[in-house]
Amino acid sequence: MSTPTGPASGLPVRMPRPRQSGRHRRPEPVVAPEGAAALVLAVPGTPSSATRSLAEEVISIARSELPGLNARIGYLDGDDAEYPTLASVLAHTAAERVARFEQAVAAGREVAEPTGPPAVVVPLLAGPDSALIRRIRQAVMDSGTQAELTDVLGPHPLLAEALHVRLSEAGLARADRARLFTVATAADGIVLVTVGGDEAVQAAGITGMLLAARLAVPVMAAALSGAGRCRMRVRGGHRRRTRPSGGGRCRTCPGASAVRRGRRRRPREPRRSRRAAERPSRRPRRTS
Repeated sequence: MSTPTGPASGLPVRMPRPRQSGRHRRPEPVVAPEGAAALVLAVPGTPSSATRSLAEEVISIARSELPGLNARIGYLDGDDAEYPTLASVLAHTAAERVARFEQAVAAGREVAEPTGPPAVVVPLLAGPDSALIRRIRQAVMDSGTQAELTDVLGPHPLLAEALHVRLSEAGLARADRARLFTVATAADGIVLVTVGGDEAVQAAGITGMLLAARLAVPVMAAALSGAGRCRMRVRGGHRRRTRPSGGGRCRTCPGASAVRRGRRRRPREPRRSRRAAERPSRRPRRTS
């Protein structure tokens, strides 16, 4: 954390300034410090115009929130022509940082030598995906730079808000303009489908919990591949049960018939009251 005497070790941070006194003081402007690390957005998947427009919109919002931010876009499966790869973007960013420092020294300016990572890589992923994170980390190592890799975007309350907006655009939820709180919904429940395994399902479950607080309807998370298809069918698809039947398996899964054959129901016993159970079966005969 920065102190009044100077920034801490690591990434360059904005120095705190004394606030102006008075009732009508202006808010302190927030700008990126000189020599700050660049923001590189790592975009996974097959590059397309849709993914590029989405990444450019995210970068545009980040620049508007922090003026002077050096933001770039690197594609994990780029071709270094229309869509630059993540490794080439990181290498170019590090070389540009060194060239900027040498140019300032040649102009006679007193600037400190840049320290810390030249770029901060942010994966454009809503939840964890071990396979994609492994590829992004490998691309950072291949670039030959000391870039820092951050966590994925979720879980975060803003993701729940974005899902709420998408549902309202689809006509499945109605949002209040003041607090974006749903007052009516046309759906009985929401299923968040994600990729990335059990860890991604857990992260999506947290986002679903935040979304359920907005919609006042149950929200469940399920995996798109593997055993998640079974869980999704049992919990929110063609059955109304909330738990798998037959020893923890779905009835449509292979091997579920053997489980059902081994666990048959016992015949129900006739229900009798306690008095009827304690009452003798035959009444004693009268003796004359």
